[in-house]
Amino acid sequence: MITSETFWISLGFIAQALFSGRFLVQWVASEKAGRSVIPVSFWFLSMGGGLLLLAYAIWRQDPVFILGQSAGAFVYSRNLYLIARERKLKTEGSPDQP
Repeated sequence: MITSETFWISLGFIAQALFSGRFLVQWVASEKAGRSVIPVSFWFLSMGGGLLLLAYAIWRQDPVFILGQSAGAFVYSRNLYLIARERKLKTEGSPDQP
């Protein structure tokens, strides 16, 4: 049987892997493009990993970690919102639309 502590520590490692994986995604995308780029998947990994790390930080009751991950979640969500808004504007402005 998995204890509560084992669950949360496992979640913390998974969250950190997701959060760190965003740099691998960004690096591969930049190498492929031949220039520095930040793909949308970077922001989704940031958000997913960041929110899971926030949950882990709350469980640990670590105010520094909680503040850092909360601020990050705001930035990631704002970037995802801006990307979605830009895509919507491009779609609505497309001459292919009836």
